[in-house]
Amino acid sequence: MTGLPLLSAHQMASFAARGFLRFDAVVPDDINRQFLDEVGEVAAPEPGRKLRAAYGRMLAEADIPETPAGTPLARAYAQGSALARMLELPVVAGAIRSLVGDDPRFDHHFLHVTFPPAYHEAAGGENVSQHTHQDSTIDPRRAFDVQIMYYPHAVTREMGGTRFIPGTHLRKVSEAALARYQNVRGQQHMVCEAGTLLFLHSGVWHGGGVNRSDRTRTMFKIRMNPREPQVRKFDVSTLEPQGQQRPIFYLKGPQPPSVEQILMTPEPWFEDDTGRLEMVNRVKLWRYLTGDDGYDADYWLTRLENLAAA
Repeated sequence: MTGLPLLSAHQMASFAARGFLRFDAVVPDDINRQFLDEVGEVAAPEPGRKLRAAYGRMLAEADIPETPAGTPLARAYAQGSALARMLELPVVAGAIRSLVGDDPRFDHHFLHVTFPPAYHEAAGGENVSQHTHQDSTIDPRRAFDVQIMYYPHAVTREMGGTRFIPGTHLRKVSEAALARYQNVRGQQHMVCEAGTLLFLHSGVWHGGGVNRSDRTRTMFKIRMNPREPQVRKFDVSTLEPQGQQRPIFYLKGPQPPSVEQILMTPEPWFEDDTGRLEMVNRVKLWRYLTGDDGYDADYWLTRLENLAAA
């Protein structure tokens, strides 16, 4: 792992605060083309032909392995395959190492394909978006899994790219309770170039959009589990020493860039009161990632841990 481009402290703080990192067009075109060749295409729509059956046939025929959960990620894909080559890219390997540590385990993967209106019309089905959901409803740990969403071709707004809501990863909810929400303040939609990767904390609320274009949209997801504590795996040389706490609320001007500034930047959906719970949880996550149980940002945990006043 020596020499990998690890995430900086500011990148890691952004992931802790927002639950995602995006790397645009980092997978070379030859790997993207190889991947699309390996997965193939769903046959053109025919009247009365069930889309689910055609999709199932595509999944069965794609050159993607059936990989058991718990397999070391390094052995999940055949050497020379598009997915193995993608995971070996230094920028990808460095981000994986920074987020989940050395030798993570494969959890599961899936080939997500959304279809244009013509496919649904021919099959007699309805073209709807995927419900908003959180994948880690049953996972209360401070530790977290990471999901890589790989976009092997360009995605336009009309193609209904993955939507996700930054900053939701630390708010545990029931997946079914989220299903009704399709639009939340601050949500993002993946509009991107070919070869873009989205690294998601496993708790981020997300869902697939409606494809209103004239071609299929393909996204491949890989979920991985850490095998060790996710402590100080990023480039800790970029950590700035923390002095005294910053002034808060009454400020005479903008604050300089810092880990604290990143961690304390609210999302548009935050409420003035319950949004503070997210700030507290961000500080707790940063303590875990840095191994510093005494760290605080803007006095959030210090005031809660004031045993002298107990």
